[in-house]
Amino acid sequence: MSNIKTIVIVGGGITGLSAAYYLQKEIKEKNLPYKLKLVEASDRLGGKIKTTQKNGFTIERGPDSFLSRKQPAVKLAEELGLTDELVRNGTGQSYILVGKKLHKMPSGAFMGIPTQVKPFLFSGMFSVQGKLRAGMDLVLPTGKKINDQSLGGFFRHRFGDELVENLIEPLLSGIYAGDIDKMSLMATFPNFYETQQKHRSLIKGLQKTMPKPKKSTGKKPGMFFSFKNGLETFVKAIEQKLDQDVVSLNTAVDHIEKKEHGYHLLLSNGEAVKADAVIMASPHYTLPKVFSQYDLFNDFNQMPSTSVANVALAFDQSAIKKDIDGTGFVVSRNSDYRITACTWTHKKWPMTTPEGKALVRCYVGKPGDQEVVDLSDEEITEIVLKDLNKTMNITAKPEFSVISRWKNAMPQYTVGHKERVAKVRNEMHHLLPGVFLAGSSFEGIGVPDCIDQGENAVAEALAFLKE
Repeated sequence: MSNIKTIVIVGGGITGLSAAYYLQKEIKEKNLPYKLKLVEASDRLGGKIKTTQKNGFTIERGPDSFLSRKQPAVKLAEELGLTDELVRNGTGQSYILVGKKLHKMPSGAFMGIPTQVKPFLFSGMFSVQGKLRAGMDLVLPTGKKINDQSLGGFFRHRFGDELVENLIEPLLSGIYAGDIDKMSLMATFPNFYETQQKHRSLIKGLQKTMPKPKKSTGKKPGMFFSFKNGLETFVKAIEQKLDQDVVSLNTAVDHIEKKEHGYHLLLSNGEAVKADAVIMASPHYTLPKVFSQYDLFNDFNQMPSTSVANVALAFDQSAIKKDIDGTGFVVSRNSDYRITACTWTHKKWPMTTPEGKALVRCYVGKPGDQEVVDLSDEEITEIVLKDLNKTMNITAKPEFSVISRWKNAMPQYTVGHKERVAKVRNEMHHLLPGVFLAGSSFEGIGVPDCIDQGENAVAEALAFLKE
């Protein structure tokens, strides 16, 4: 029995769960002499994916969907037999709040970058000067070749401040919950840099490379997938596939020590576990603590994480006097609103809301307003209702609200992120062979990115053990 090797996965969010699923599958299909263990510090699996059912409503407390074009999540859903459970989002007009007015998102834009000029020229969202400055992208020379730069700096140079602050910034920082003037271009959207290097103008490059919209009758299908009973369906399905003795909840890793053969993990319950390979699927800031005898993870102490809260408000449909036909809006950062975005969930995900009711989900916690996340439920609800009243004329009190706070949950890929992660991985290869990193702190924060990293870490661990 002693020749059975143990692989320990640290962290039971979607990254660690995907790793556990793919690892168990490989062990069984190839009859490998390996044992798998997953340890999770909290009392549940799934990390930020968390669905609550209340009074007939389905409420997402973390992410509500994943991009349908990103294959890792779709592939895993198929493997788990969940294809019939998948639903696409309802589509409709999305808006952007600039000043005090909701403007329709201009058509012919990709991530806020114009790919058709006409809708931008006729949009009331920009001044004449703003439109002229954005058009400079068509004549500016190709930017210098550069290892990395801030997302904000890159876009401001091409399009000027107005287009960036009214449109690009709210869309992009909504994804990463960060400050685009500090975020790394190469770690978030390297495709924009490459397009601009190749075609000189970003607008022209996107016009050439974007797939042409198909002439279609009827509505375009939504770009996002969720499940009929919410995103946590994913977590539960993986959990059911894992063997009984694989998962240990309420078990943190206090310390990992390198031994002559493999590693010793000291757990918070006093247990010590021997591992031949370790997949670290926990946030970056846990690494310097767990491997305190090494300074190779010290860079991660400087890597910031932001906090956000989302507020789900349930109403009777009659409470919404100014019901807007669409899926929601993002808020331009130069407005005095404290919410950063609002999803009309009953329109975007109709299956979440009982007939005759409305469900609205708002977000707070932009850069420079992090303390809002620490306010009481009542205070946060009050802030959100005040902002909603200005835009949607909602004066009624909600039937109930569900507030979800995510403290230090959004890792920030600041300028130089890719190089720093590569450097750490390179040093690990020599100092900590058999330890592998995966998760939202490293190479993409979306659900498909995390699943992909989990699967890749399994391939790396198996290749290492085979050697």
